[in-house]
Amino acid sequence: MISKTLLYVQRLTRQLWIRVVLISLCSLLALALAPLLTPVLPDALSTRFGREAVLPILTILASGMLAVTTFSLNVMVSAYRTASSMATPRVYRLLLEDTVTQSVLATFVGGFVYSLSAIILFRAGVYAPQSAIVVFGITIFVVVLIVIAILRWIDHLSGLGSMDHTLRMIETRARTSLTQLAKRPCLGGQRAQSDDCPDGAKAIPAGRSGFVRFVDMAHLNESAKNARAHITLHRRPGDFVLRGRPVAWAKDLDETGCKDLSSAFEIGDVRSFDQDPRFGLTLLAETAQKALSPGVNDPGTAIEVMGRLERLLWETLEETPSDQDCMFDHVSLVPVEPRSLLNNSFAPIAQSGAEDPQVMDWLDKALSALAQHRNDDLARAAKDLRSGLTPD
Repeated sequence: MISKTLLYVQRLTRQLWIRVVLISLCSLLALALAPLLTPVLPDALSTRFGREAVLPILTILASGMLAVTTFSLNVMVSAYRTASSMATPRVYRLLLEDTVTQSVLATFVGGFVYSLSAIILFRAGVYAPQSAIVVFGITIFVVVLIVIAILRWIDHLSGLGSMDHTLRMIETRARTSLTQLAKRPCLGGQRAQSDDCPDGAKAIPAGRSGFVRFVDMAHLNESAKNARAHITLHRRPGDFVLRGRPVAWAKDLDETGCKDLSSAFEIGDVRSFDQDPRFGLTLLAETAQKALSPGVNDPGTAIEVMGRLERLLWETLEETPSDQDCMFDHVSLVPVEPRSLLNNSFAPIAQSGAEDPQVMDWLDKALSALAQHRNDDLARAAKDLRSGLTPD
């Protein structure tokens, strides 16, 4: 369970501009390495790979990478819009985190910025004549990165924006969230029977209106431990809350301490995968619902989605979770029940595909299989949902 600070660092590494800056700094790296490497290099190399050898390469990179980057951005935006129109609009935010696309674009943009800045430094006389060989070596390294990126980009474009690629990305992120749920159903805290206000507890208010995206359990536990208090979450990640309404209850904690703990809850306009296992299932269900709409009429995609949902629930919730792995003794919350997972996944598909016998037959088989699961709660919830869809 990561803290809020580590979460921000993790999200920062997913930003495109971070990778661009790292590659672009190679031009400044040459300034630092030149005084160290030039004295130990043979004079013949410095003469052979001087300013006249490296400047044409930098010029080609600067002009070529700008065109390649512009083309790649157009392809990326078109592919993402297509994926959003085929699946669900909310998948667009997930596609923006595609690591392959980010790495390729960062290499292209970084190569352009590096070559342009190196040319400027050469023309401005910042680089000493003997520094050219160091710049040449770094330029060859950047060229190798660009060639690898182009090969990855060509391979990646074959599936970018397709339904298979989109569903695979959603399933991967949903699997990560469900696996974390199976290990720590209460986010590492204690299991609570109810999220109602305990006797004598005070409310921890929400700092703004929106969806709870992340809860810093470590910060809550440390604060409650120091104050000899106990905190019960009233809203877990994925829930919507209004500003000033309680997101948690704190027992034996004063009002000032409660207001200070509002910062432990990240609230935003959109949901996040980080601690919300229901979000990925919801996106898959929305994709199936869109495929079953009269305007699309694609039951095959809905059946494929149900197969992915069945596989996710079967493989991640392997057994009934225990409460032994409790990292935060001073924080408790009601865990996400398997019934809620089924209501976010199969129930919407059943509603949209009620008139399609093929879809309903597959849904019945999926729920029958999940009814034999080793997780007693999931098996019971699957049986109840199946009995509600199948008339006696």
